[in-house]
Amino acid sequence: MLRQAMLALSKSPRAERLVTTSPLTADVVRRYVASDVGAVVGALTRQGLLVSVDHLGEEVTDEAQTGAAVDTYVSLLDLLPAGADVSVKLTALGLRLSQRLATANAAAICAAAEAKGVTVTLDAEEHDTIAGLHAVHAVLRREHPEVGVVVQAYLPDSLDRCEKIGAARVRLCKGAYTAPGGYRRTADIDRSFVRCLKVLMAGTGYPMVATHDPRLLRIASTLAVLDGRDTTGFEYQMLYGVRPEEQTRLAGLGSRVRVYVPYGADWYAYLMRRLAERPRNLAFFLRSLVSRR
Repeated sequence: MLRQAMLALSKSPRAERLVTTSPLTADVVRRYVASDVGAVVGALTRQGLLVSVDHLGEEVTDEAQTGAAVDTYVSLLDLLPAGADVSVKLTALGLRLSQRLATANAAAICAAAEAKGVTVTLDAEEHDTIAGLHAVHAVLRREHPEVGVVVQAYLPDSLDRCEKIGAARVRLCKGAYTAPGGYRRTADIDRSFVRCLKVLMAGTGYPMVATHDPRLLRIASTLAVLDGRDTTGFEYQMLYGVRPEEQTRLAGLGSRVRVYVPYGADWYAYLMRRLAERPRNLAFFLRSLVSRR
């Protein structure tokens, strides 16, 4: 119930005004959202961690805004080392305006990223954008085979997506949205995650295991061994500000660990979804609202 409430708040303009105008939210925002993306990327890289950077922003309303989003990502590439990744939301590139427009914009980012030795991953969003997401991904892979895509385990067709996606880079996550018919119980989402993970680890693609759940991390490492994948054959992905000690521990063991680093002023919806995914962080957030300490 708490998760559903937090997801509802992520769409509430009134709650957004209250939270974003409070001077007391700075601490929690800095914990999850990079204020200086170049500095954060540099610090994580020095710790032996990989990065995937996301410029926060969704749901553009005109084509000019999509061009600005492309320019932002192309400029971002100058701050990233080779081997980094950028996570792109297709609604910021015009998916709700035109699938063709979103594809062209994403292709421009992919081309610029490849020239810098950086990969691109197409982020998953609301359930009504998923068909478009995978259609755009399929088109892009013809010219940009390294482009990745996200599969959300809470969706009931996630296993089918994993089975059909082929030799692609796939970020598997639990999902931070809701959908008609989608799994809601944690146990059901976890079982779906494991079913998908088995398919990806046994397949010919590159699994990106996006979770902080200790049990799922152990399952992922076990499946990697059983399927003959070494540490270069898959990676763990975790959010900036969540379990940083575990991130460095896994990297210290030789695993590939990529930190998802969001930045930008449009942080409200992202933050609410993170709190919905991990409700224990709500206590930290509430403390930041009532105390300046």
